[in-house]
Amino acid sequence: MLKRSLLAVPLVAALLAGALTGCAAPADDDTITYWASNQGKNAAQDREILREELAEFTARTGIDVKLEVIGWSDLLNRILGAATSGVGPDVVNLGNTWAASLQATGAFLPFDDALMQRFGGRDRFLDSSMSSAGMPGQPPASLPLYGLSYGLFYNKKLFAEAGIAEPPKDWREFIDTAKRLTDPARGRWGLTIPGASYTENAHFAFMFGRQEGTHLIDERGSPSFATPEAVAAVQRYIDLMASARVVDPDDAEEGNSSGAAADFVDGDAAMLIAQNSVIPTLHDNGMAEADYGVVPMPVPDPLPPGGRAVRSHVAGSNVAVFADSPRREQALKLVEFLTSKEVQASLNEKYGTLPVVEDAYDDPAFHTPKNQVFSEVLASGSETVPMIPNEAHFETTVGAAMRDLFAATATGRPPGAEDVREALADAEQKMRGTGG
Repeated sequence: MLKRSLLAVPLVAALLAGALTGCAAPADDDTITYWASNQGKNAAQDREILREELAEFTARTGIDVKLEVIGWSDLLNRILGAATSGVGPDVVNLGNTWAASLQATGAFLPFDDALMQRFGGRDRFLDSSMSSAGMPGQPPASLPLYGLSYGLFYNKKLFAEAGIAEPPKDWREFIDTAKRLTDPARGRWGLTIPGASYTENAHFAFMFGRQEGTHLIDERGSPSFATPEAVAAVQRYIDLMASARVVDPDDAEEGNSSGAAADFVDGDAAMLIAQNSVIPTLHDNGMAEADYGVVPMPVPDPLPPGGRAVRSHVAGSNVAVFADSPRREQALKLVEFLTSKEVQASLNEKYGTLPVVEDAYDDPAFHTPKNQVFSEVLASGSETVPMIPNEAHFETTVGAAMRDLFAATATGRPPGAEDVREALADAEQKMRGTGG
């Protein structure tokens, strides 16, 4: 959540769906269907990783699992289709920023206090990850599965060549460092970003907004996108390309974090702000562990009035059970397995993500310097995106507005504060038009 390429669409029709009838098609009680999100570099890698784990689950329980890996660009639509049609899987992964939106459909089994005891109780899970498991004041309708947070990746060789001894500690140092590392004539930039990814854009709007002292969405779920604080937050991100000029204008067309990661690996950019799940991609593309470092994302110092040192949103993926699955018990056994200490350690190590249960951190794999950066940010440097039914439309409207601002910058029309305000006001109107 973020990974990295989430798709968000208006959820109004789904929210009006009401009660569902029969979630999954009749099947043998010894077989359940699991829709897994694409966590690895491709679906084939996911199938390889998950089949190994699921074979162990079948050996223990006698329950077969029919696995389908679904890309993030299709996953939300597939889940909504299952919720409204009544035909779908027994168990499904979902982006945790969608947790409240999907809970509002009524399609998922709530994990009340009694049921939570089956999984070791709420306190076994990280507080931050549990904050993105559903609507406030209600039992969660999903459980955390993979944990993610943002960090600043930096290329050690390029830093050394530029005579930069240490990574930046605050935002001013970050901009100065990025400028020193930028040389357009050589095709080298201080930073790379996926400027056409509306989900990534929305994440940065949220994080920078908190640093500027605004929530973007108030306690009632009402959008407030065009305030001076919100404008300052979005403009700070756009200005990485528009005024600081430390980002390649071609990044305005980059639609996912994989492309940005490739620029970082190739040495076309010296820094990358990304979630920890990008690490396997870096390694698969030939970047050695020793070639890069990771530190928490720099924030302004001092912070603006009311601002908070938010370095990430609480990112990750959750797992849910369709409420009307005729194989509820078998489905819950799979959730137990996926959230067990051993499987949490195994899967999260393979995916470069973080366990979401406290006891899995006994594994030394999560005590490396890089993993400790991400785990500390997730535990204490992150805030939860608004858990409201229309959160997905927040991502769509704000993220798309920022995408268009980047596109304007790339064509020689860098936006000023009034341009940003108008774009955000339009996004706010669109969200209010959907009942947000």
